[in-house]
Amino acid sequence: MPLRSTGSGKVPGDPVHHPLFARFYARLGKAAETRGLAPVRDQLLTGLSGRVIEIGAGNGLNFAHYPAAVSEVVAIEPERHLRTLALEAALRAQVPVDVVPGVAEALPVKSEAFDGAVVSLVLCSVRDVPRALAELWRVLRPGGELRFFEHGPGGGPVMRFTQRALDRTVWPTLAGGCHLTRDTLGALREAGFEPGPYRELSVPEKGPRSPASYCVLGRARRPS
Repeated sequence: MPLRSTGSGKVPGDPVHHPLFARFYARLGKAAETRGLAPVRDQLLTGLSGRVIEIGAGNGLNFAHYPAAVSEVVAIEPERHLRTLALEAALRAQVPVDVVPGVAEALPVKSEAFDGAVVSLVLCSVRDVPRALAELWRVLRPGGELRFFEHGPGGGPVMRFTQRALDRTVWPTLAGGCHLTRDTLGALREAGFEPGPYRELSVPEKGPRSPASYCVLGRARRPS
C-alpha cells in the first residue's frame, strides 16, 4: 500500500490550499479538453505500462487516457477540492487508480516502486523543483520513464517578456503557484534524468496565443 512507507518524511493531510483556484482550474480543465488538450493527454500517456505514479493529478482528467497495460496508478494530489474530484474520476477510470494526498517534494511511497511517472502542468507550480525531481528519481525504478507536459517560454520577444513579467508579479498568486517560464528540460538534466523525445507545442494549437499557451511535451528516463 502506498501510504505505509514514505522514505522521505511525514506528509500533511492537506498541504496545499487553493480553494478558489481549484474550482476555476476544474472548470477550465474540462473546457480545455474540447479545445485540443485531450489528444495531448493521449500522447503524454501512450505506451506506459506497469505501476505508474502521477504527481499533481488535479481533478483526474488524465485517468481516462491511461492505456490498459498500466496495472495501477497512484495519483498524488495535495489540494483537497481537486482531490475529491480526482476520487470521482478514479471510479470511472478503466485502470485501477488510487488517489492519495501528498506533495511532490515528499512523496508518500516507497523507493523504486514504479515503472513510470507522470507530471502534467505540475513542475511549473511546485515550490522546490530540484527536490521534486529528486523524489521522482527516488520512486522510479532504474530505467523507469518520466512523462512530462509542462508550461515553458515561447513566442517572440514581446511574449517572452510578458511571461517573465507575469512570473515576477501576479501570475503565481492567481494561478496556484504556476510559473510560465521554468526550464523543464534543463531541470531534468540537472536532476540526472536523460531527456528523450520531446516537442514544443501551443495549447490550443490554433487560434490566439496567451502567455500560458506555450508548453513542452516529452519523455525522460532514469538511467539503469
